[in-house]
Amino acid sequence: MAKTKVYYKPTQYAWQRYGSFLADLIEHNELKKVCDIGGGANPVIDADFIERKNIDYFLLDISKEELDKAPNNYIKILADIASPQFKSDIKFDLVFSRMLAEHISDAEQFHRNVLSCLADDGLAVHFFPTLYAFPFFVNYIIPEWISSKLLDKLAPRNSYQHRKFPAYYDWCRGPTRRQIQRFNSIGYDVVEYWGFFGHGGYYNKIPLVRKLHEIKTSYLLRRPNPVFTSYAYVILKKKSL
Repeated sequence: MAKTKVYYKPTQYAWQRYGSFLADLIEHNELKKVCDIGGGANPVIDADFIERKNIDYFLLDISKEELDKAPNNYIKILADIASPQFKSDIKFDLVFSRMLAEHISDAEQFHRNVLSCLADDGLAVHFFPTLYAFPFFVNYIIPEWISSKLLDKLAPRNSYQHRKFPAYYDWCRGPTRRQIQRFNSIGYDVVEYWGFFGHGGYYNKIPLVRKLHEIKTSYLLRRPNPVFTSYAYVILKKKSL
């Protein structure tokens, strides 16, 4: 079992790079059949890249309403990836998600289901917030109706294209040893684990808090602690039999 490569970066990198991060992975490994889980209204990878590289790009989502918002040049699958009854006849070279994992109440079932629809040596990549960052911890412990109002105040967004869903943060952690062991135990090699520090966008309207947060983030980038990440990428590979 190969040793997991762990990296730390500021959160801006995570948001700016995820689409190109996946595109580089697809090109480098010559992946042809990919599935965007929970992409719904907002596919991660640009349609021009998909057409140029002749890739079969599937969008899988539990919500028909969200799938209907996506352009029609993606192949759409209506299914619940976290259900114990989930089955897929298609085997993918790459399955990925963005801001989905935190909304899954049974993470182990979810990751086992993703594993089941990977081709041999297939890859899974997930980008998610991590629980112990302050805004996500607050979101976790307070009622959904209150957290929705707080989000509207602190970080308003287009509610049609970017709906807010309940969050559970099951298995949503930084690159701790325990987290890596969890993935190993169900049949993955953890190839890379990226931890990202900072969530300053939530404090734009509170300058003093934002400044203190920037000082803390700068410290964590110099002396990383996987428990205190704000977001993470994880690259998982299906273990060979």
